[in-house]
Amino acid sequence: MQSSTRAVTSGPVTGLKRRNTTTVALTVAGSDSGGGAGIQADLKTFRAHRVFGTSVITCVTAQNPKRVSAVQAIEPRIVAEQMGRVFEAFPVGGAKTGMLYDAAIIETVVDGFARRKFRKLVVDPVMVATSGALLLRKDAIAALKTQLLPRAALVTPNLAEAEVLWQRSIHTLDDLGEAARALAGRFGVPFLVKGGHLPGVRRAVDVLYDGRELRQFSGPLVRNVKPHGAGCTFSAAIAANLALGYRLAESVRRAKRFVTKAIRGSIRLGKHAALKI
Repeated sequence: MQSSTRAVTSGPVTGLKRRNTTTVALTVAGSDSGGGAGIQADLKTFRAHRVFGTSVITCVTAQNPKRVSAVQAIEPRIVAEQMGRVFEAFPVGGAKTGMLYDAAIIETVVDGFARRKFRKLVVDPVMVATSGALLLRKDAIAALKTQLLPRAALVTPNLAEAEVLWQRSIHTLDDLGEAARALAGRFGVPFLVKGGHLPGVRRAVDVLYDGRELRQFSGPLVRNVKPHGAGCTFSAAIAANLALGYRLAESVRRAKRFVTKAIRGSIRLGKHAALKI
């Protein structure tokens, strides 16, 4: 089927009917001691969407917005136990993964979602921190590609991550669209390729390809702000909206608006800026 392209910009959204029970979302990710990314950012984002946040911690990191100095992976059996207790007690409506770090953790997480036939999963393929620190071991990339990505409802790579997965460079907006199509075709799931770091652009444009239609989500480019944790926040917002019952494209649009507002409202904490969530 021939695909088409649609540009989507921020605008008013009518809410769904209020439910009698609180919606639950899950984040499976690493802990950021600086509070700006990872589990901490995800749970703040869930709360901002009035979604009850649950968590599975995969790694403990010693980091701040400038650098990551240490990483301690959680034993896979403890990761599995965390997932087990969350799904045992809560009706999880949407989930996301962030930093998974090694192949054993990826395999454990995939098994946890597969056994529960869980599909509303947003995969943020966290590979390298903004500071340059390696957050996914090179020998785990194969497990990410073959086991986790095909289970996602959406994959949200940034520019560098998309280049690793696509094995080609991305320089233009047309490249973003081509990458989204190619990756969605390769892994059989929708891809949202984020173009916030694309050089020479006047707006922050992300491109979604769901297998049928190519959509662009555009927002103002906020200059002079280094948005530590923006990718985590974006994917968590998408997962929260999926949990609330919104369709994929609408979930992305609402999340784009949310993360843009968080970046524009960044607050100063000493020498660093933090997203206002």
